[in-house]
Amino acid sequence: MNVHKIAVIAGDGIGPEVINEGVKVLKEVAAIAGDFSFQFTYFPWGCEYYLEHGKMLPDDGLEQLMKFDAVYLGAVGYPGVPDHISLRELLLKIRKGFDQYVNVRPVKLLQGAPCPLKDVTRDRIDMVVIRENSEGEYSGAGDWLFKGKPEEVVLQTGVFSRKGTERIIRYAYELARKTGRTLTSISKANALNYSMVFWDQVFEEIGQEYPEVETNSYLVDAASMYFVKQPERFQIVVTSNLFGDIITDLGAAIAGGMGLAAGANLNPERIYPSMFEPIHGSAPDIAHQGIANPLAAIWSASQILDFFGHEVWGAKVLDVIEQAMVDKQVLTPDMGGAASTEEVGDEVVKILSALQTNQV
Repeated sequence: MNVHKIAVIAGDGIGPEVINEGVKVLKEVAAIAGDFSFQFTYFPWGCEYYLEHGKMLPDDGLEQLMKFDAVYLGAVGYPGVPDHISLRELLLKIRKGFDQYVNVRPVKLLQGAPCPLKDVTRDRIDMVVIRENSEGEYSGAGDWLFKGKPEEVVLQTGVFSRKGTERIIRYAYELARKTGRTLTSISKANALNYSMVFWDQVFEEIGQEYPEVETNSYLVDAASMYFVKQPERFQIVVTSNLFGDIITDLGAAIAGGMGLAAGANLNPERIYPSMFEPIHGSAPDIAHQGIANPLAAIWSASQILDFFGHEVWGAKVLDVIEQAMVDKQVLTPDMGGAASTEEVGDEVVKILSALQTNQV
């Protein structure tokens, strides 16, 4: 039996609440499948840890995580800890330290999910955004000169290496070829005359190796408009770190909200662990109330199943999420229901069990 070792960093705010339900679903899937299992090890890292120790994770944190096949992250951020510290010293530290250069965010309108767009059918919102995850605008390069003086100057430098740009674009082309879907690059070459001109050039260069892949290229402002007006234009999308961060939140909004948004941070070579997370924040305003929506964390669990080669089970978990939303019997308040976080997780497990029983 395959044993998949997962490091769980439940994090801050609603993180522990939603991650508990994702873990519950993964355990249920493994119990039903019978030919694999999960071993979960919990780490108390995050903002509370920072307030006590002055750091988001211990000095040997990455070394500890290296022993695992994957990391399951809840949420990061809490009042009293500046966002740039909570983000850069945990989430980004793991992404960069483990060379998780591929960020995969599905933007898919599931049956039963609320959509703010008028008269939009489910088939019109079904895309995967491939975001460069290790450099670009989030490289952290720059300087702060003459701090506190009238001539104060800050420099924020985007870093686009050929290696980093080629590998993310190639990953997207490979996915487009494998799935037979179109590929769209999103950049801003008319204004960013070095980084995005380079990005567009590399996109065209690599495209010559994939003549069968139908491609498009949009400026990020135009793409944002099309996300709302004509989302069917997009199937596979590849873009930079900053633009990917922004448009996937827009994508989440049109596909049911942040409570249904999941993301995978992949090291495709599997030299290092990959990391999976719901992409919503820690929502401290509703923490400890038991009303947080766990469906994004459960969608992340589906991505974990896909990552370990259990794609059939990953698809089943998505089907179950869909059924729960269609039934509308057990949903959290943000989706018009009155159920608790735990009750939604229990409902997903219940549907999974019933699904398997019916198939047997």
